[in-house]
Amino acid sequence: MTELDRTDILYIAADIVTAYVGRNDIPAKDIPQLLNSVFDSVQALANPDIETGEDRVPAVAVEDSVTDEVIYSLEDGQPYKSLKRHLRSKYNMTPEDYRARWGLSPDYPMVSPAYARERSRLAKKSGLGKS
Repeated sequence: MTELDRTDILYIAADIVTAYVGRNDIPAKDIPQLLNSVFDSVQALANPDIETGEDRVPAVAVEDSVTDEVIYSLEDGQPYKSLKRHLRSKYNMTPEDYRARWGLSPDYPMVSPAYARERSRLAKKSGLGKS
């Protein structure tokens, strides 16, 4: 069975909450909390391999995981210029799964700052982004 992405899980959770609210008397202020709870439950059922960051200990401290030259994987502690391919090939995880698993912010980088600068420089040099 394939893993569901966040959008699929959100739609499923919204359908469940809609059905529940349609048949039960629930204050409007409680609906967001209900949706979050249902979303977490559906995500846990749909993607059992993805754990939340609450019970896991990262291989490297989160605050030490990003340096200018590399990003250390919280999964295995190894340094990478880019995490996306590593996460997909070794753990079958998306960046969103990784961030959710470790409780990281949505803007947590997937590439090292130096690598991002180099890719930007190369793109500008080749004329990408110009009309």
